[in-house]
Amino acid sequence: MSDLSPWSEWPLDREIVIARVVDAPRSLVFEAWTDPAQLPAWFGPEGFTIETKEIDIRPGGQWRFDMIAPDGARYGNRMIFLRVEAPALIEVDHGSDQDEDPSAFRMLVTFDEQANGKTIVTLRQMHPTRAQREATIGFGAVEYGGQTLDKLARHVQARRR
Repeated sequence: MSDLSPWSEWPLDREIVIARVVDAPRSLVFEAWTDPAQLPAWFGPEGFTIETKEIDIRPGGQWRFDMIAPDGARYGNRMIFLRVEAPALIEVDHGSDQDEDPSAFRMLVTFDEQANGKTIVTLRQMHPTRAQREATIGFGAVEYGGQTLDKLARHVQARRR
Protein backbone atom coordinates (compact mmCIF):
# COMPACT_ATOMS: atom_id res chain seq x y z
CA MET A 1 0.00 0.00 0.00
CA SER A 2 3.06 2.26 0.04
CA ASP A 3 2.24 3.45 -3.50
CA LEU A 4 -0.40 5.86 -2.16
CA SER A 5 0.11 9.55 -2.76
CA PRO A 6 1.62 11.66 0.01
CA TRP A 7 -0.96 13.02 2.43
CA SER A 8 -0.75 16.57 1.08
CA GLU A 9 -1.64 15.40 -2.45
CA TRP A 10 -4.69 13.31 -1.54
CA PRO A 11 -7.94 14.38 -3.28
CA LEU A 12 -10.57 15.41 -0.75
CA ASP A 13 -13.32 13.55 -2.62
CA ARG A 14 -11.65 10.33 -1.43
CA GLU A 15 -11.56 11.32 2.24
CA ILE A 16 -13.76 10.44 5.23
CA VAL A 17 -13.31 12.51 8.39
CA ILE A 18 -14.65 11.54 11.82
CA ALA A 19 -13.90 13.48 15.01
CA ARG A 20 -14.76 13.19 18.70
CA VAL A 21 -13.95 15.21 21.80
CA VAL A 22 -12.62 12.93 24.56
CA ASP A 23 -12.69 14.22 28.12
CA ALA A 24 -9.09 13.27 28.91
CA PRO A 25 -5.58 14.60 28.39
CA ARG A 26 -3.95 13.89 25.05
CA SER A 27 -1.27 11.66 26.59
CA LEU A 28 -3.90 9.25 27.96
CA VAL A 29 -5.87 9.15 24.73
CA PHE A 30 -2.70 8.58 22.69
CA GLU A 31 -1.67 5.79 25.07
CA ALA A 32 -5.02 4.05 24.51
CA TRP A 33 -4.15 3.93 20.79
CA THR A 34 -0.55 2.77 21.23
CA ASP A 35 -0.65 0.34 24.16
CA PRO A 36 -1.02 -3.22 22.77
CA ALA A 37 -3.09 -4.18 25.83
CA GLN A 38 -5.51 -1.24 25.50
CA LEU A 39 -6.09 -0.89 21.75
CA PRO A 40 -7.91 -4.22 21.25
CA ALA A 41 -10.01 -3.59 24.37
CA TRP A 42 -11.95 -0.68 22.84
CA PHE A 43 -11.37 -0.68 19.07
CA GLY A 44 -14.27 -1.37 16.71
CA PRO A 45 -17.99 -0.62 16.50
CA GLU A 46 -20.51 -1.31 19.25
CA GLY A 47 -21.03 -5.03 19.85
CA PHE A 48 -17.86 -6.06 18.02
CA THR A 49 -14.88 -7.64 19.73
CA ILE A 50 -11.26 -7.89 18.65
CA GLU A 51 -9.08 -10.98 18.51
CA THR A 52 -5.45 -10.00 17.97
CA LYS A 53 -3.16 -12.25 15.94
CA GLU A 54 -0.13 -9.96 16.03
CA ILE A 55 0.46 -6.43 17.33
CA ASP A 56 3.58 -4.28 16.97
CA ILE A 57 2.76 -0.58 17.27
CA ARG A 58 5.76 1.23 15.80
CA PRO A 59 6.68 2.51 12.34
CA GLY A 60 6.97 -0.58 10.16
CA GLY A 61 5.04 -2.73 12.63
CA GLN A 62 1.61 -4.15 12.07
CA TRP A 63 -1.55 -5.13 13.88
CA ARG A 64 -3.32 -8.16 12.47
CA PHE A 65 -6.68 -8.87 14.04
CA ASP A 66 -10.14 -10.29 13.51
CA MET A 67 -13.06 -8.00 14.17
CA ILE A 68 -15.85 -10.27 15.37
CA ALA A 69 -19.42 -9.13 14.79
CA PRO A 70 -22.25 -9.79 17.26
CA ASP A 71 -23.46 -12.60 14.94
CA GLY A 72 -20.03 -14.28 15.08
CA ALA A 73 -18.89 -13.24 11.60
CA ARG A 74 -15.13 -12.58 11.47
CA TYR A 75 -13.53 -9.80 9.49
CA GLY A 76 -9.76 -10.03 9.09
CA ASN A 77 -7.97 -6.68 9.38
CA ARG A 78 -4.42 -5.49 9.08
CA MET A 79 -2.97 -2.11 10.02
CA ILE A 80 0.57 -1.31 8.98
CA PHE A 81 1.97 1.54 11.07
CA LEU A 82 3.72 4.21 9.01
CA ARG A 83 4.17 6.93 11.65
CA VAL A 84 3.70 6.94 15.41
CA GLU A 85 4.57 10.39 16.76
CA ALA A 86 3.73 10.72 20.45
CA PRO A 87 1.44 12.28 21.46
CA ALA A 88 0.31 13.93 18.23
CA LEU A 89 -0.45 11.42 15.48
CA ILE A 90 -0.58 7.89 14.14
CA GLU A 91 -0.61 7.06 10.43
CA VAL A 92 -1.47 3.60 9.13
CA ASP A 93 -2.47 1.68 6.05
CA HIS A 94 -5.64 -0.24 7.00
CA GLY A 95 -7.26 -3.03 5.07
CA SER A 96 -8.22 -6.65 5.18
CA ASP A 97 -5.68 -9.19 6.41
CA GLN A 98 -4.36 -9.97 2.95
CA ASP A 99 -1.42 -8.75 0.93
CA GLU A 100 -2.11 -6.21 -1.82
CA ASP A 101 -5.65 -5.41 -0.62
CA PRO A 102 -7.12 -3.12 -3.31
CA SER A 103 -9.64 -1.70 -0.81
CA ALA A 104 -7.03 -0.72 1.79
CA PHE A 105 -6.96 2.93 2.80
CA ARG A 106 -4.59 5.33 4.51
CA MET A 107 -5.68 6.57 7.93
CA LEU A 108 -4.30 9.48 9.91
CA VAL A 109 -5.33 9.79 13.56
CA THR A 110 -4.52 13.11 15.23
CA PHE A 111 -4.75 14.07 18.90
CA ASP A 112 -5.29 17.76 19.65
CA GLU A 113 -5.31 18.67 23.34
CA GLN A 114 -7.52 21.64 24.18
CA ALA A 115 -6.90 24.26 26.88
CA ASN A 116 -9.61 22.60 29.01
CA GLY A 117 -7.68 19.30 29.11
CA LYS A 118 -9.97 17.54 26.64
CA THR A 119 -8.63 16.00 23.43
CA ILE A 120 -10.06 16.15 19.94
CA VAL A 121 -9.40 12.86 18.15
CA THR A 122 -9.73 13.13 14.39
CA LEU A 123 -9.69 10.13 12.04
CA ARG A 124 -8.98 10.85 8.42
CA GLN A 125 -9.38 7.99 5.96
CA MET A 126 -8.04 8.46 2.47
CA HIS A 127 -9.43 5.90 0.05
CA PRO A 128 -7.77 4.85 -3.22
CA THR A 129 -10.77 5.94 -5.32
CA ARG A 130 -13.90 8.02 -4.92
CA ALA A 131 -15.98 4.89 -5.61
CA GLN A 132 -14.24 3.08 -2.74
CA ARG A 133 -14.96 6.03 -0.45
CA GLU A 134 -18.63 5.99 -1.43
CA ALA A 135 -18.87 2.22 -0.90
CA THR A 136 -17.23 2.57 2.52
CA ILE A 137 -19.69 5.28 3.53
CA GLY A 138 -22.52 3.14 2.17
CA PHE A 139 -21.80 0.21 4.48
CA GLY A 140 -21.78 2.47 7.53
CA ALA A 141 -18.15 3.46 8.06
CA VAL A 142 -19.03 6.91 9.40
CA GLU A 143 -21.45 5.51 11.99
CA TYR A 144 -19.06 2.68 12.88
CA GLY A 145 -16.18 5.12 13.21
CA GLY A 146 -18.26 7.28 15.53
CA GLN A 147 -19.11 4.23 17.64
CA THR A 148 -15.42 3.31 17.80
CA LEU A 149 -14.51 6.78 19.06
CA ASP A 150 -17.35 6.59 21.60
CA LYS A 151 -15.87 3.32 22.87
CA LEU A 152 -12.45 4.99 23.07
CA ALA A 153 -13.92 7.82 25.16
CA ARG A 154 -15.60 5.38 27.55
CA HIS A 155 -12.40 3.30 27.80
CA VAL A 156 -10.25 6.32 28.67
CA GLN A 157 -12.81 7.58 31.20
CA ALA A 158 -12.92 4.18 32.93
CA ARG A 159 -9.11 4.16 33.20
CA ARG A 160 -9.15 7.63 34.81
CA ARG A 161 -11.38 6.47 37.68
